Amino acid sequence: MRSDAPSPLVGRAREIRRLGALVDEARQGRGGVLVVRGEPGIGKSALLAHVREAASGFRVTNASGAQFEMELPFAALHHLCAPVLGHLPALPARHRKALEIAFGLDTGTPDPFLIGIATLGLLAESLQELPLLCVVDDAQWLDGASAAALAFLARRVAAERVAVVFAVREPGTPPELAGLPGLTVEGLSEPEARALLAAEVRAPLDERVRDRILGEARGNPLALLELPRSAGLTGMAGGFALPDAVPVSSRIEESFQARLERLPEAARQLLVLAAAEPVGDPALLWRATELIGLDRTSAGYAESSGLVEFGTRVRFCHPLARSAAYRAASLDERRQAHHALAAATDPVADPDRLAWHHAQASAGPDEDVAAELEQSATRAQRRGGVAAASAFLERSAALSLHPDRRVERTLAAAEAKLAVGAFDVAAELLTAVDGGSPDQRQRARLDLLRGRISFVRYRGGEGAPTHILRAADRLAGSDPRWSRACYLDALEMGILIGGVAAIADSARTAPPAPQPPSTADAALDGLVRLITEGHQSAAPVLGPLIAEIDDEVWAQRPSLGFLLSTELWDFDALAGIAHRTVERGRESGSFHLLPIGLAMQATVSVQAGAFGAAMEMISEEESIAEATGAAPLVYPRLYLAAAMGRRQEATTLFESVRAAGQRMSLSVYLAEAVLYNGLADYPAALRAARQAVAHDDLGVSGLALPELVEAAVRCGEHDLAAAALKSLAERTRASGAAWGLGVEAYARALVTDDEDDHREAVEHLDGCTAVVYRARAHLLYGEWMRRQGRRRDARERLRHAYDLLTDIGAEAFADRAAGELRATGEHTRSRTSPASDQLTLQEVHIARLVADGATSKEVAARLFLSPRTVDAHLRNIFRKLGLTSRRQLRDLPEIR
Repeated sequence: MRSDAPSPLVGRAREIRRLGALVDEARQGRGGVLVVRGEPGIGKSALLAHVREAASGFRVTNASGAQFEMELPFAALHHLCAPVLGHLPALPARHRKALEIAFGLDTGTPDPFLIGIATLGLLAESLQELPLLCVVDDAQWLDGASAAALAFLARRVAAERVAVVFAVREPGTPPELAGLPGLTVEGLSEPEARALLAAEVRAPLDERVRDRILGEARGNPLALLELPRSAGLTGMAGGFALPDAVPVSSRIEESFQARLERLPEAARQLLVLAAAEPVGDPALLWRATELIGLDRTSAGYAESSGLVEFGTRVRFCHPLARSAAYRAASLDERRQAHHALAAATDPVADPDRLAWHHAQASAGPDEDVAAELEQSATRAQRRGGVAAASAFLERSAALSLHPDRRVERTLAAAEAKLAVGAFDVAAELLTAVDGGSPDQRQRARLDLLRGRISFVRYRGGEGAPTHILRAADRLAGSDPRWSRACYLDALEMGILIGGVAAIADSARTAPPAPQPPSTADAALDGLVRLITEGHQSAAPVLGPLIAEIDDEVWAQRPSLGFLLSTELWDFDALAGIAHRTVERGRESGSFHLLPIGLAMQATVSVQAGAFGAAMEMISEEESIAEATGAAPLVYPRLYLAAAMGRRQEATTLFESVRAAGQRMSLSVYLAEAVLYNGLADYPAALRAARQAVAHDDLGVSGLALPELVEAAVRCGEHDLAAAALKSLAERTRASGAAWGLGVEAYARALVTDDEDDHREAVEHLDGCTAVVYRARAHLLYGEWMRRQGRRRDARERLRHAYDLLTDIGAEAFADRAAGELRATGEHTRSRTSPASDQLTLQEVHIARLVADGATSKEVAARLFLSPRTVDAHLRNIFRKLGLTSRRQLRDLPEIR
């Protein structure tokens, strides 16, 4: 039996070819990622060792998830980047600072995905020397912050000389890696397993014993190698057998434990210490060894077992060997190991690991350790490690002596668990709080957390607002301002999931606003009035509020501000909130807030007739979604397709998103109504507009009302048109904004057939930046003039509408204007397709940024790409447009 030599890779030709292709593609500048999945012992680590050897001419960086390091943010990422940290100064200042914060070299709170693009930039800088292979073993144990950043990185290496390989135990793939290309490693076939066993066991072996070993191992290579080692020839000759019900991984771990039992006591103690120390730092291990009085000679016995090696790093032969060493120890032995490691840890350089070892060494509640863990949680949150903070807080709560502190820490832990999506754990923690003795304020926090958990778990149910309203009621006497904020939260939640009318009735009982009232207090009163009394009552309160775009209430609730601005038809407020939300998203680096702001600004840009700018916003939002693995916010793209008026392209997009659910369908109905009114397919527009208005959704139904008026009038449904006009007028006259008054005036003109109404519409909208609506007002006025027989006046009005609509790219409405002009006897200039029609949304965005003078590095940072990817897109843009230089791109007016 050759226990000292590595076994060859038997039966892995398919896997080796796949990994080889990945490396070859990366060598040629076509980077990629592969997640190697399989059960413990199936050969994932052996494949990683093979790919390291196969990557000749590559720089190789390694990282490994560690079960005991899952609570420490960016631990694995730091290991991976360590060899190339010398390139940090070459990064943009914001990206450099993000990585310095993540690695504990600076303070702040970075977004994990900003760190992802910063990591890509760091690795890209190193590629000037050699191509790069990034190998991440045991990815099932990655800390959450590292997993998010590495997944971001993996989605963005397509144009780089970078190959990224993860190995992950199944089941157990981190959700961040779930959508990446994968390779599942299966068990060996029986002939392959026989060949491997024959190479490992050279002594004669009874055929029946061999068959039993093969049957027990079930093609698992580590089992084939390890079970004979632990049983020995004598054990095998006696008829080696284990119960079939025991999983292979358990059998392998048991075999490691059998090897442990043959070691001297001191060697076993050393292995427990090594298993409890996740970093693999030999200096730390030897300090801890001295503290518990272990002789270093025990290391020789430990290494001779083949379970561990002591070099520049302490490495176990397999994660199951480490697990076996830790599990085989008694509880007292584990605590002793953690106590020694805590004593050996530098409290200044590594306070969080110190706190964690103290926690594991505690035999019972310990207020000092609980406070230490709470401080670690605060540090972790500052570094963006919310998952780490939740783990520290959960353990801190368990070790708390004081009941009130235990409740506070448990609530904080539940909040952190909720933030990282651990909803079940958060709910269990709240159950523990309920079983204690929380005071009224803590019970209010409990209700709030239950409401948020219910909202994210069962979106669309009624339970979430009920919990929030209960919290508001508890706080009414002791903290009126917080109580009113809870009512506002419940209303916003009701707008999103339904049932807002009942919530508004409850909110009418909110305590009076403290003096002086905050904007949030005024927003609550205005929103309750809007829902219970209508726009006329609410507009005097809400109108001035939404104009204050810098107010904190809209910073905290940008979507609510955007919807209210839409509902009151105030275009300046709408554009202001969208712009400010994008600014805040960029300033904070938040990949939660920025996509929302970009979607808002894209929608505003469509209404303003700035279709190119809208494409930019949509492209950037989709880039973030692709890089983070999130679903893109599709409404702006729907609205853009409808406004551009390309039937086939738009209807294909509508159908592709209709399956997303009822609320998404409402946005589709509104976009369809705009499209079909542009195409003069009024029956189709009427059907869609009816659906959009019927649900009375804040924002959506208001925008659909003028579409319903136009379609209903053209279809002869005059009563329906009059009712829709009345509802529209309630909204627009209440706020008195030019956008709303102009749209209401042209809708009224359709119903009354009165020229004064057409004239009023044009006057209002000529002073408004909502260009699409301005052009439509001129189009409707020109159509009316032609039907009145005023052909010369109609030509002038229709020509103006046609020019506006053509210039912005609203093709369907432009064709309508062209048809009306032909009916007056005038031929329109032929429209040429703009150069940008040949480009994808992302290519349009890159072209516009470059035309404005941005470098490839600046574009890459903006779109979360690598500079090489940007250059590849530019080559495609030049080829499609027949250009050869950036200067020529700047000269294309449709790009600028």
